[in-house]
Amino acid sequence: MVPLPWWRTHWPFRRRVRGGSGRLFRAVVTLAVLAALAVGGFLLLPAGRSLFEDTRDKLSGATAVSPSKVTASSEVPGHPASNATDGFSNSYWGAPAVGDSLTFRFLAPFRLVDLVVTNGASTDPQVYHSEARPIAVDLVTITSKGQVAHKAITLNDKPGPQTVPTGISDVVTVQLIVRSAAGTGPGRHIALAEVEFFKRS
Repeated sequence: MVPLPWWRTHWPFRRRVRGGSGRLFRAVVTLAVLAALAVGGFLLLPAGRSLFEDTRDKLSGATAVSPSKVTASSEVPGHPASNATDGFSNSYWGAPAVGDSLTFRFLAPFRLVDLVVTNGASTDPQVYHSEARPIAVDLVTITSKGQVAHKAITLNDKPGPQTVPTGISDVVTVQLIVRSAAGTGPGRHIALAEVEFFKRS
């Protein structure tokens, strides 16, 4: 037997440490650390995945994707829902009132990177101000698995396209609900010229 060091020969250091207790302590600490890392990884996974996808969005290009079907909860005669995706900024979907909505459906799921909205009746300032324009809209997306997400969007009250970053994966349906509008008044309806969708290329 190896003799104890001198500082272990006097009380209270004379007690021997049971063989293997150090290894057991280290094993317990290691398991606790691994468990903490596993729990932390599980809790941080959604945030980490979101950051990873956002980084891919910034590093990748974006290409336009067209809906296979466009419908509206209501529309002004002569200004159907299809005008919102016809590629022309001087034609528009006319909504009779706040609360009306557009629904866009797509054939295949995709990552919606950006939404580009051209507000009002036209990009011409005079025509633009001739009708009301949506200012606040709710963006509702539905994935291929039926998951629903909501995002409140504020639009600038000015003619021309406006880009709205989204970053939503596995999208098959997009709905825009008008929550408030500028320029409302008697004989006026709410005009939305164009909605464009871009996916990660």
